Amino acid sequence: MKSDRHSLPHIAVEELAEEIWALREEERNDLTTLLDGSKLEDSRKTFQEMQDKELVRVEGDKVLLTAAGEYIARRIIRRHRLAEFLLAQVLEVTDEEAERSACEFEHMLSDQVTTSVCTYLGHPPLCPHGKPIPKGKCCEQLVAQMGPLVVRLTELRPGEVGRIVFIVPKQQARLLKLGSMGLVPGQIVRLDRKSPSVVVQREETTLALDREIGEEIYVKKVITES
Repeated sequence: MKSDRHSLPHIAVEELAEEIWALREEERNDLTTLLDGSKLEDSRKTFQEMQDKELVRVEGDKVLLTAAGEYIARRIIRRHRLAEFLLAQVLEVTDEEAERSACEFEHMLSDQVTTSVCTYLGHPPLCPHGKPIPKGKCCEQLVAQMGPLVVRLTELRPGEVGRIVFIVPKQQARLLKLGSMGLVPGQIVRLDRKSPSVVVQREETTLALDREIGEEIYVKKVITES
């Protein structure tokens, strides 16, 4: 009889693998916290199944994913956080609805669709809650299968308008500075000029930015009436 160790995981296994990954990010991946705090109705049975399939192991009081378990968790986390990003930042649904729908989409999206969504969004590094989105091959190779929906501010043409979706600063101080200028996710800006500095219009205020900083701001184009 063949082992089903490498068969496709069912939803409960994906959910528990996702929980282990999330707890690990918070350094709370101990067995008691996992099993007592799990959203699954029968988390202990699922955990035993994952042990039997060598998807997890316990060292001391810590729950660790094996390579096979890591693969499952990484895929489901990536799908969930990309779905959250698409729903919250692009389609602008409420946080509650984005989370609910993301929990459904994470089990439905194929690898091909996930890659297309990630490319379309411009390979966002963080979900709307600031948690890292695991990179896929499309991120590492920067393969553009379609024009990205989210682009760098500097990729807009003068006169074009964009809504800031996320900011990836090389220096944390820059994020604070941009926030003090009102340049935060959700803010609408118009690009006026690209050189010698990047000049944008925010409401009634004109702001000049170094080009490097402009390249760290990602926006979704906004279609305006001519």
